[in-house]
Amino acid sequence: MISVYVFGKIEPGTENEVLSSLKSISQVRKASLTYGIYDFCIEALFKSLEELDDFVFNVVRKIPGIKETATLVTSRSISPPMGF
Repeated sequence: MISVYVFGKIEPGTENEVLSSLKSISQVRKASLTYGIYDFCIEALFKSLEELDDFVFNVVRKIPGIKETATLVTSRSISPPMGF
């Protein structure tokens, strides 16, 4: 599986609509509004790079209100023990 984080910038005033759209996408494991240089961050999983391409170019970037995205592909991940 390919694990990614997609960060993005949102048009002011469209935050709630964008978050709602992101939450409804099946590949999205978690969607968060954020402070700082980016307005949102999503965690997502894919079976192939082709799936990731389709997700970024034909799903996320087509959501009204999204101005820009940056995608980071993970190389390794660990999860803390429960109760951390």
